[in-house]
Order: sequence, then structure tokens, then C-alpha cells
Amino acid sequence: MKTALTIAGSDCSGGAGIQADIKTMTMNGVYAMSAITALTAQNTTGVSSILEATAEFLADQLDMIFTDIRPDAIKIGMVSNSELIKTIVDKLTFYKADKIVVDPVMVATSGADLMQSEAVMTMKNCLLPIAILATPNIPEAEVLSGMKIENEDDMVQAAIHINQTYGCAVLVKGGHNINDANDLLCADGKIKWFYGKRIDNPNTHGTGCTLSSAIAANLAKGFDLETSVQRAKDYISNALSAQLDLGQGSGPMNHAFNLTGEYKKAADSNHEQKAS
Repeated sequence: MKTALTIAGSDCSGGAGIQADIKTMTMNGVYAMSAITALTAQNTTGVSSILEATAEFLADQLDMIFTDIRPDAIKIGMVSNSELIKTIVDKLTFYKADKIVVDPVMVATSGADLMQSEAVMTMKNCLLPIAILATPNIPEAEVLSGMKIENEDDMVQAAIHINQTYGCAVLVKGGHNINDANDLLCADGKIKWFYGKRIDNPNTHGTGCTLSSAIAANLAKGFDLETSVQRAKDYISNALSAQLDLGQGSGPMNHAFNLTGEYKKAADSNHEQKAS
């Protein structure tokens, strides 16, 4: 079984962060591990408090993971301060990690700020250059590109700028009233649109976490970047289409919409290999 690591914050309500990442990676057929950057007290209506991990404790988590079960791909989500980001970069560089997907989580779905301004600069200068992919939404892409994005042409220009500036591929996620869930991938200066139909579901808590984790899981399984993005979009579309309705705010999606599907395929494949 392939392995994937999520480095992110915990969401005690289970819809985003570490919890969403582990559910997503598991449902996409890989063994999920986690290094927690922060504990959050939050639910579907907002974030009430954040307790950050120390850089020393985060480093210890990463050492324990890499010296025992090496991850085949890594997803990085909420990292709220500069010191934690530098710790991640140092450890991933030391262990020569690859297939790193960065979800630049700056603001929660509820509107709460999740990243300090100094941390944004450290992410730009240190973390994105070692990543294979960044997955910003429109507001995050505006911060990374320094450009205003009001239409699809703006998305293209911002994506090219991010790709050229930081050296990683970028998936600029549509939505935010720009288009009907069409996402734009820019890798090595090449543009590819991934078209999707907007799903009428107000419960979108954790969509960014879920998409980036699904991409990382599929990269871990050996799919190329474009295929991994498409498989991740298909997964999240189905999870939203399941129309789970929990909580009083923007609720979570159903990560286990197809509990027997991907898992059963993996189990059947393993059984066939052993039989042969």
C-alpha cells in the first residue's frame, strides 16, 4: 500500500484539516499519516481558538514518520506561523521528500484568518519552491500573485505568474463566482482547464483540504499530475453530491460516499496479486 502524509491543523468537528485529510487519503486507497501543526476549536460556524504546536514537537513528529514509514506523497495545509513553516521545509529537504502538495490555507470557510502575514512570506519564499503543486482558491491566488482576479483571463495570468515565480505547478480553483467550478492548472508554463459543474450544496466545509489530499493520494499511487487532479475533482464532486447535511453553518461533505468502491478495488487487486 502506498502512503501519504498530511501536515496540517486539526479540526475537532471533523470536516476539514487533519481529519478530512485522513478520511480522503483513506478513501483514495492510501495509508494516511499526520503531523499536526495546530489544534483548533472550531465547528461549521467558525473558529473560536487555535493552539499551535511548537516547532520542536512538529520536528519530532516528522522525524518519527520519515524514519519509519516514509510517505510517498505529502500534503501541507494549515501552518499558521513562520517558524513552523521553516521547520517543515528543513525536515522535508533533509529527508529528500518529493510529491509535495501545498494547500495555502489562509482563511477558513467561515472567514477566520488562519495564517500570520509573516508566515505567508515564508511560505512564498521557502515552501512553495520545494512543492510540486500549490492549490490556492481565488483569494489565495490573489495573495500569491499580487493580482486581482475577476474573470477567467485573470485566472490564467495569475496562474502563470505563480508558476513562474515559485517554480511549482499551480491549480487555481474556480468558484468564488468566477465560473462554474472550473479549475486551472499551470505546470511548466502550460495551461489546462479542468471543467466541473457547480453542485448545489451549501455545505462546503473542508473542500480545499479534501481536494489537495486527494491529489496527494493519487500522486502517491503513481498517477501523473493531470490525472491526479482529475481523479481528485471526481472524488470531491461525488462527496459533495452525496448531500450530507450536518451542523448549523457550512457543513462537511460525505468523504465516505463510496465506502466499498476504491477500497474494494484495492483489496481485490491485492488478492489477485497474492493468488498469482
